[in-house]
Amino acid sequence: MKVLIVSDTHGREKYLLDTIQRVSPIDMLIHLGDFEGGEESIRSMAGCSVEFVSGNNDFFTSIPKEKIIKVGNYSIMLTHGHRYSVTHSLNLLWEEAKRNYVDVVMYGHTHVPYIEKYNGIWFVNPGSISLPRQDGRPTFIIMDIDSKGGIHFTLNHIKRKVF
Repeated sequence: MKVLIVSDTHGREKYLLDTIQRVSPIDMLIHLGDFEGGEESIRSMAGCSVEFVSGNNDFFTSIPKEKIIKVGNYSIMLTHGHRYSVTHSLNLLWEEAKRNYVDVVMYGHTHVPYIEKYNGIWFVNPGSISLPRQDGRPTFIIMDIDSKGGIHFTLNHIKRKVF
């Protein structure tokens, strides 16, 4: 199973569309918030099932702020992360993940990518596909679940086009 994980498009969906076209086919798209009203546009371009959580800039939406989904044999917590102070520490998020018995926590908000397994729980942040903060290169993550059920995460960078 191939899952595209993105966050923080902030209404700028050009790189997301380019990415979907580049990495397709995908089985699922996960957006971790700050889509800023673009959810219908994102659903239509994805061509697969889409899971959303809302972020701190997603006003007037009924999309939940967090949820737990099952993908393959993995329980995955989706959150934007702002309610857990992820820009300062992952401690609060780790406590919540532990309380919910999840295998993976996916979050955004920082605009900086991160993949790390800590005390048996994967912490995955795709960074921002539109407004990166680490080095100016937009990022996304591909999660693969192989035929034996193993989970793999790959961080990918997008080259900005010069016009």
